[in-house]
Amino acid sequence: MSRIHEALKKAKQEKDTVETTGVEPVSLGGAVPSLDWKSGPPSDVADLSSSAFSAGPSAADYLRFDDLRTRCAHPEWHLDPNVNVFFNPELSEHCAEQFRTLRSRLYQIRAHQSLRTLLVTSALPGDGKTFVTSNLAQAIVRQPDRRVLMIDGDLRRARLHVPFGAPSSPGLAEYLRGEADEIVAIQNGPDENLCLIAGGGEVADPSELLSNGRLKLLLDRMAPIFDWVIIDSPPCLPVADASILADLCDGILMVVKAGVTPTEAAQRARREIEKRAIVGVVLNSVAESHLQDSHYYGAYGYGNGYGESKNGRN
Repeated sequence: MSRIHEALKKAKQEKDTVETTGVEPVSLGGAVPSLDWKSGPPSDVADLSSSAFSAGPSAADYLRFDDLRTRCAHPEWHLDPNVNVFFNPELSEHCAEQFRTLRSRLYQIRAHQSLRTLLVTSALPGDGKTFVTSNLAQAIVRQPDRRVLMIDGDLRRARLHVPFGAPSSPGLAEYLRGEADEIVAIQNGPDENLCLIAGGGEVADPSELLSNGRLKLLLDRMAPIFDWVIIDSPPCLPVADASILADLCDGILMVVKAGVTPTEAAQRARREIEKRAIVGVVLNSVAESHLQDSHYYGAYGYGNGYGESKNGRN
């Protein structure tokens, strides 16, 4: 009888605990740190639960940036100095300065609106969006404690890994198909604060993959632990992929190639995403002699034609 009495007494104590705190007592088999996340997880924490569409993450489902960096892939990158303006002393310093200016303008915009996930797109292939994505990311991480995740969202012609000499897979395609989780897909390069999700392997149904819900989940998980998540998008006009990606991002940066992008094409691209938040236009491949011309004020110019890869794709 004494054991029954003790059991009833213990059950009453647990019931009182639930009624008082609203939390059921759980045996964790060891000490755990005190977590006070009444208003959500800390800014350097993201939900990385194994279930792709879990109803609600618990404290154990969150991962800090340092943990992510430790566990993700660390392949050897070989940066191409011909398209990375911060790693080639022969490139125009003015070109690098333009990326610093673009970085500052984006932070000014972010002071007035939510802007953490940024889509970089263009009207047509070859306008330089990959060049802008890669160098903007490098400009940001050159500031202290700034973290950037680049994602190659162009599953038809993935090129974002090329300027970094990084592996092309596993990447976004494998993640969207459920063949790899975030830890496997993310690469961490020589700069510990710069990460990349490459395009991955060949894809037969890019639009369907991009709209299956897993990319939104990925962005929701990664945005809290990176200062910026920058997506290199397919061009707007040939396919619908850019429109799908635009719906998932806080802002859009449009790249126009000086003397190459037809005005009509640029205007059509603008109409394609007119209901989204376009935060700026980058005028790519502007001759340095024109950068001080007032005709170009209001756009961000990049000189000397850098931004076109050797095979003309970017």
